[in-house]
Amino acid sequence: MLFVIDFDGTLARKDTVDAMLEKFAPADWEDIEQEWLAGRITAVECMQQQIRMVKADHIAIENFFRAIELDDAFLPFYRHVSAFAKVAIVSDGLDHAIHVATKHAGLPEIPAYANRLHFVPEGIDISFPHINPQCNAGNGVCKCAVARDLSGMQDMPVVLVGDGKSDACLARSADVVFAKSSLLRHCCEQGIAHIPFDTFDDVLTTVKTWNTSLPQQAVNLA
Repeated sequence: MLFVIDFDGTLARKDTVDAMLEKFAPADWEDIEQEWLAGRITAVECMQQQIRMVKADHIAIENFFRAIELDDAFLPFYRHVSAFAKVAIVSDGLDHAIHVATKHAGLPEIPAYANRLHFVPEGIDISFPHINPQCNAGNGVCKCAVARDLSGMQDMPVVLVGDGKSDACLARSADVVFAKSSLLRHCCEQGIAHIPFDTFDDVLTTVKTWNTSLPQQAVNLA
């Protein structure tokens, strides 16, 4: 099976992009956030505008990424599931933040799919190598497309672990959904089968009850 792991608010305890904006951008980044939450602009438009508001040098941003707090329970979870499953971090956040934070925390090298951060004079910029123009969700990273590419021709079950708006599209098609925060509310409102969680310790506890030779058992639990 394939585990698709969200980063901001899931593997990372907080939304790292929001935290970065709070530290390095003027306060009106929140006005742009409200435009996105209200559906008046896409996630891509929101991210482009917000990221370009960040004013900090390379060293300050690198130090910020190293200080990102990750879920301590992720490593035991990863060690357990990597014995029988593919694991990928798939985020509508920033690739460099993921690479720096996971390396600094001493995690194994895990494939990560996210928006690309670029350092520019006096700040940063962003590009979207995993965007899908045909996806109505409007995210920089189409998690459905990434999941399809990673599962390939093997038609393996997809397990989503996430917390936010960028996970909503994949939640409709994933075989199993672990959800918290706004993704949990979305699943409840839309009648999407899901397993609530708080930390990866909760996810590991559930996964340990599965017979991994019978993936349908995991589907029935959701």
